[in-house]
Amino acid sequence: MTERPAPTPQPPVRAEKLTKLYGTTRALLDFDGEFAPGAVTVVEGPNGSGKSTLLALLAQTARPTSGLIHYGAALHSATALRSAVGMVAHDAMLYPDLTGLENLALYAQLYAVAAPSARIDELRARFDVGRFAERPVRTYSRGQQQRVSLCRALLHAPAILLLDEPTTGLDADSVERLVDAVAVERARGVIQILVTHDSGFAKRVADRRIVLRAGRRVEQDELATVPERRPLGAAR
Repeated sequence: MTERPAPTPQPPVRAEKLTKLYGTTRALLDFDGEFAPGAVTVVEGPNGSGKSTLLALLAQTARPTSGLIHYGAALHSATALRSAVGMVAHDAMLYPDLTGLENLALYAQLYAVAAPSARIDELRARFDVGRFAERPVRTYSRGQQQRVSLCRALLHAPAILLLDEPTTGLDADSVERLVDAVAVERARGVIQILVTHDSGFAKRVADRRIVLRAGRRVEQDELATVPERRPLGAAR
């Protein structure tokens, strides 16, 4: 596996009194939080608690009704921020009539990825993206879409990684590969924020845990220890 350079050092991402309203519906209310480089934060809570809204605000795909997000001076511009963020959302963000490989090549061009073929091959191996990548995305199973989406999110070696239900559709082997990938990105110093209902996965990867209910943060745990993880490629 090609070693990826660490992201440019940056301060934590901080949210202050972050609120998002959709008409009279309160999606998120007065959220305060700090997300540190090299730490994995798992956000949990029931449906409609504001988890996906929080990720959308952090990714700048939605605007807050009020409140502030501080990314640091290096990510002051919208262009710099887009280049720094990798995201897997409920939508796979893949063009259905292109093949998986064509999607990855397109995103590599958009992000000006150096040595794009080598990077795509590296990520295909990491997530076991096989010959199906040569077929149009519209023919994929949900798990195949998710694996290519994970490749897309990591393609440009982002400094901030936002994953919304990343284990959706994944079989047991693919979940193991995702656990390994999270460990690799932690070692690079990436800020990782994961929304999941998969408690087993959360326990394996989390450094800290935030619980939301009805748009409010109701609980936060700083986990004292993180279970030992196998290095990427180790026997399963």
